[in-house]
Amino acid sequence: MRQRMVLLLAAIIVGIMVTYSRNEEYHAENVQERIAEEVLRFHVLANSDSAKDQELKLKVKDAVVDYLAPYLEKDEMTLEEAKAEVTRRKEEVLEVARMVIAGEGYDYPVTAELTKDYFPVKVYGDVTLPAGEYEAFRIRIGDAEGKNWWCILYPPLCFVDVTYGYVPEGSKKQLKNVLDKDCYDAVMGGGKVEVRSRFLDWFRELL
Repeated sequence: MRQRMVLLLAAIIVGIMVTYSRNEEYHAENVQERIAEEVLRFHVLANSDSAKDQELKLKVKDAVVDYLAPYLEKDEMTLEEAKAEVTRRKEEVLEVARMVIAGEGYDYPVTAELTKDYFPVKVYGDVTLPAGEYEAFRIRIGDAEGKNWWCILYPPLCFVDVTYGYVPEGSKKQLKNVLDKDCYDAVMGGGKVEVRSRFLDWFRELL
């Protein structure tokens, strides 16, 4: 009888733990999807991983960010307005990129597009976006087989210096304004989402 009770209790605990794990995974995915609905990423893909191609990528990035800044650093701009703005400015962005590429002595083709794709976990200063599908304004240089540079185009975090590994408080406030608490805590907590369980809290107290 005692053995049956132990086995039954073990089965109940395992069942609860499996359910908890699934709920945690669902919650994390749900948070990522909600984050994705509120941000627009910016990617620049280098032709290759050679030092010169990576340097060129950063020069293109700098020029494009400088060009877009006046159009995206507007008070109360919405995500849809930001997407419309980069779409409207796409040809100008391409021209800026081509000028940089030609000025550095290369003849790589360059493309720009709004796209939606799966991205791994990415860190920008002390802001982390969890892995998942996101919309992004993507520039591809040449074969686009090199490492990419990325930032968050909306809210406009591309225009801040993250040299010291953190995003300024003012920019974090902009991010906080468009994300709910769970989502904001996730991006500021290394992309990790904590899901609390009353049962687990109770169970820990018994240990």
